[in-house]
Amino acid sequence: MLTCETLIQKAVARIGGDSPKLDAELLLSHVTGLSRTSFRAWPERGVSAEQAQQFFALVAERVNGKPIAYLLGRQEFWSLPLKVSPSTLIPRPDTECLVEVALSIALPETATVLDLGTGTGAIALALASEKPDWQIMASDRISEAVELARENSQRLGVPITVVQSHWFDQIPEGTFDLLISNPPYIAASDRHLSEGDVRFEPSSALVAGDDGLDDIRLLVIQGLNRLNAGGWMLLEHGYDQGEAVRDLFASAGWLNIETRKDYGGNDRMTFAQTPAGK
Repeated sequence: MLTCETLIQKAVARIGGDSPKLDAELLLSHVTGLSRTSFRAWPERGVSAEQAQQFFALVAERVNGKPIAYLLGRQEFWSLPLKVSPSTLIPRPDTECLVEVALSIALPETATVLDLGTGTGAIALALASEKPDWQIMASDRISEAVELARENSQRLGVPITVVQSHWFDQIPEGTFDLLISNPPYIAASDRHLSEGDVRFEPSSALVAGDDGLDDIRLLVIQGLNRLNAGGWMLLEHGYDQGEAVRDLFASAGWLNIETRKDYGGNDRMTFAQTPAGK
């Protein structure tokens, strides 16, 4: 019988990359139901032939580049264990910065919030977990994403309302205090689309025209009519798009425009306020 230690060593040799041992331990934990700590405490623990076969099948997919989150079917975000699927973007740690900024904005105690393009529901659920009195809606144009966000909400016991809508198509005007989104913002010609995890993620969640700003342009213009007076919009964007996004907000008449950085020190999100008397 193969041991945990032997399986992990074999997998590490095959996987390579930045974190082969972590990937191997996560996959073995997924197959066996054992914790990563137990592999270190009892490396000689045996693994059945069936589990070993399942493990090496997952390792082969990882070697081919499939994201670890898709292999496990889950990804942690804001300490919430989210179910993920290939129909949605994998939540990134830097997007937690978007949640932090949203929580720092002065909003009503019972603020109304809309997370546009919610995917797994990550942003909406993170905010709802921190602000249970907020009325939070999440939208996505992909039906599979809508169902996934609803499933995550129910499984975690964090209530949000999830609707199917292509951006603002099904959203009433003048309803929200905060619009928040991690929209597609990669240019169609970006070489990174053929590298790493993004090769396996839906292009509709990544690509936004020749310069990556098509969806942000739409959100900035149409968002004014969906916010209450003095409401806010907060958008994630590419590390080199801060100036362009600020210009888009300014041209549309938004006020109090500010860009914040992510954990790596890159411009990553910009927010702005509607005129109080709009």
